[in-house]
Amino acid sequence: MYIPNHFKIDDEEVIYEFMEKYGFATLFTQHKGEPYATHLPLMLNKSEKAIYGHFARPNEQWRDVENQQVLVVFQGPHCYISPSWYETTRAVPTWNYVSIHLYGKMEIVEDREVIFESLNNLVNKYESPDSSYNLNVVEPSFIEGMSKGIVAFRIKITKMEAKAKLSQNHPVERQELIIKQLENTSQHDNLQVATLMKKNLQK
Repeated sequence: MYIPNHFKIDDEEVIYEFMEKYGFATLFTQHKGEPYATHLPLMLNKSEKAIYGHFARPNEQWRDVENQQVLVVFQGPHCYISPSWYETTRAVPTWNYVSIHLYGKMEIVEDREVIFESLNNLVNKYESPDSSYNLNVVEPSFIEGMSKGIVAFRIKITKMEAKAKLSQNHPVERQELIIKQLENTSQHDNLQVATLMKKNLQK
């Protein structure tokens, strides 16, 4: 990923935070000699520096993916930035965003306990605290049957690249104008980008 120095995220904990918050990612591999992508929720295990997830078994991407160097893209908030928001007409439109690229080697997981733990972690992450759903009380035979329809995997992270393009290449005054415009909308991504920009200015 092309990352100018002023957009680069070096702090590993910040990178992990974004991955955990925006956990629905895109997994890129080579399948039958061509680029192939699957969109799926992934779980980070910081202590192992690894990512867990699973394919639907009919998705044949898993058949030739083991030991490949794969790419995983986590996409954070993003939005259009209009030059009309600036104090000058000598400007062009752009896009602000946060993106994390991870590289690693994939292995297929067959251990039933590891598979259940990864599924349970995923459910617990996204179910609300007061949800009545609990994977631990679902009939084991049902879980075992459903598990036959998936292929679990683990990606050992070998490299991380992280980029937060938040108008850092513009003067502070212009960044403040952008934040003001973004906060005047009701669009979720716009508001998230504004929050990140404000946080960046406070550093």
